[in-house]
Amino acid sequence: MTSHKVQQGLVLGMSTLAFTVCFMVWMMFAILGVPIKDLLQLNETQFGLLVATPVLTGSLIRLPLGMLTDKFGGRIVFFVLMLVCVLPIYFISHATLYWHFLVLGLFVGMAGGSFSVGIAYVAKWFDKKNQGFAMGIFGAGNAGAAVTKFVAPAIIAASSWQMVPKVYSAIMFITAVLFWFFTSEEKGHRVSTSVTMTQQLQALKDPAVWRYCQYYSIVFGGYVALSLWMTKYYVNEYGFSLQTAAFLAAAFSLPGGVLRAIGGWMSDKWGAQSVTWWVMWVSWICLFILSYPQTDFTIATVTGPQTFHIGLNAYVFTALLFVMGVAFAFGKASVFKYISDEYPENMGVVSGIVGLAGGLGGFVLPIMFGALVDITGIRSSAFMLMYGVVWVSLIWMYLSEVRKIPMMGKGSASPLSSSTN
Repeated sequence: MTSHKVQQGLVLGMSTLAFTVCFMVWMMFAILGVPIKDLLQLNETQFGLLVATPVLTGSLIRLPLGMLTDKFGGRIVFFVLMLVCVLPIYFISHATLYWHFLVLGLFVGMAGGSFSVGIAYVAKWFDKKNQGFAMGIFGAGNAGAAVTKFVAPAIIAASSWQMVPKVYSAIMFITAVLFWFFTSEEKGHRVSTSVTMTQQLQALKDPAVWRYCQYYSIVFGGYVALSLWMTKYYVNEYGFSLQTAAFLAAAFSLPGGVLRAIGGWMSDKWGAQSVTWWVMWVSWICLFILSYPQTDFTIATVTGPQTFHIGLNAYVFTALLFVMGVAFAFGKASVFKYISDEYPENMGVVSGIVGLAGGLGGFVLPIMFGALVDITGIRSSAFMLMYGVVWVSLIWMYLSEVRKIPMMGKGSASPLSSSTN
């Protein structure tokens, strides 16, 4: 009989591996989208829609998957989800038209829903004082975005872009099989069968849940959006090759994933509110600087006109992205520490709602990035938009958690708590 600690370790390790692979697949178009854009002659808005399409289904499916996880357990839901994604991933290699990629992207995007399954599955295997760290380790699977930036360009350079979905479909299938054989399930982790869907959805009436949705829309939604956008940004803004651009873009994606465990430990030690507060301020400062476009201006001087240039070079730009990636990693962990503290019996539903909001941010933002570039011609407009979103989060957090204005707070008895606890 396997000991509980060994089961804990296997559940955490295999769930993290599975989530990493799912995130690799979910972010696949961040690399594939570049050659597809050239092949189909897409504009910036069309490219934004292409890379964001998988994020849409990965977001919308998070809430129902979270509810299924609460009802039936994370092991079976995670396993079936991975198997369902295998064929759509493979068929991308045979797509030729724009609508082919969009439709297949919707099916492939289901892999992104794995987060709400895994986070609830893992959290219930650990006690409260260690949940933040455990969820942080699981959430480090976000580093799959960085793995794609290393693996996919290498596959394209060695063969062609069509080989990437073929390899990824094989990896997904193997991971699903390994996950099933090395993980366990405890029926005690499921919610009571007497709890109805209506009772589960009472969480939507809780203002605290909406506040956490706003936070997560930037620390996760922004992370997904920039992970999808930065490779092409480096190519167009600084003239790098696809391989070099993907490598530099990983300076944001990699810390944004692997450091999430540290964010979980920090949230366990200092509390979710303190960590989230500083994450927002660091992100605000970085985005303020990143928002400044490449600028040439001429000044009339006593010796004649003098032209000056102001703008971030690739090194400073990458350093700021790295810092923001670290902040987002800590923020993703701290938001879910809020949830595990306040909704321990309903992790699947609440994490599904918050994950859905974050994923929708990751869907909407790339499309808006492309539209802003098409309208303004300014590539840094993407960071201007995110700067505004962070401002909203800071103001909301200040009013509800620092000033503790009652109408913005979570209250002493949320609708969810009163109906299920």
